Amino acid sequence: MLPASSYDILKPMQIQILGAHATEIASAKSTALVIDEVLALDAGSLCSSLTHSAQKKLRAILLTHYHYDHVRDIPLIAMNIAYQGSLNIYSTATTLEILSTHLLDGKMYPDFREWPQQQPAIKFITLEPHQPMNIDGYSVLAVPVCHSVPTVGFQITSPEGKRLFYTGDTGEGLSACWKYVSPDLLITELTMPQKMEEWARRSGHLTPKMLKAELSEFRKMKGHIPPVILIHLNPLLESDIAAEVAEITRELGASITLGREGMKITL
Repeated sequence: MLPASSYDILKPMQIQILGAHATEIASAKSTALVIDEVLALDAGSLCSSLTHSAQKKLRAILLTHYHYDHVRDIPLIAMNIAYQGSLNIYSTATTLEILSTHLLDGKMYPDFREWPQQQPAIKFITLEPHQPMNIDGYSVLAVPVCHSVPTVGFQITSPEGKRLFYTGDTGEGLSACWKYVSPDLLITELTMPQKMEEWARRSGHLTPKMLKAELSEFRKMKGHIPPVILIHLNPLLESDIAAEVAEITRELGASITLGREGMKITL
């Protein structure tokens, strides 16, 4: 999907989905994506999906929020690159504070912000919502989304102007983001089938009909719906989700695809 044109002289953005699910079983991994081999979005399955050499190519990790399935591999990748380099971790002050006081408190794992002493394996850098930041040549805009804890999505703009908006975990009210972003590709969560809508609303997640409403608002504002890829799927309920997504895809006349582990997209 989204093949690069042979006539396009601009460098395409290459996106790989490492983990496309909300939990982990033998056939599913927790959420993580990589852009152009250098920029990671969330860290649920970085180490189990990337070789050591691929992990060392990463220049930055952007975290949407502090739930464990999105930050799990931070200490593991820090251990893997220790004594070989350093990696910048970007997120909001709230998320970085939770990581500091829990996951990297020096008890469960070493505090890799201070170890190894001669060159700590990771460095925390705070992102402010709605304030673009240049990260290794990419313009990154953090946009707050509606979830059960403070969460941001990221619009990533490549040096060539290709734009991805990754929502992270989000529930209804996602359309409040639309005035801030204009993506060529939208990667968003869709965690539960329609029968679990009440629970989705309480926990800050989306179902197919809830997503349809948010995408309809995008069309009203922008005049179109960009290609959409869905991740953070519940693997135990994926067949129900797939059938309902197929229905809203027909109703919207849009391109909506379920993400999967190992999927590669050229933008």
